[in-house]
Amino acid sequence: MTTESPRWFKSSHSGNGGQCIEVATNLVASCGVVPVRDSKCPVGPVLNVATGSFASFVTGVKAGEFGTA
Repeated sequence: MTTESPRWFKSSHSGNGGQCIEVATNLVASCGVVPVRDSKCPVGPVLNVATGSFASFVTGVKAGEFGTA
């Protein structure tokens, strides 16, 4: 178990529209998860996504599998 705190960041592609998420990739090696949270609510809930699942999601986004908003 690690006591390391998440180091949050948003994508450089994020605008200022208020519809962003933040991720903390610094916990991948020690915990095997990528924490994800709503950037508008930093004290709100955090979703811990398994590393493999997060990688699959990113691959799908890059391939356009989820359409556009």
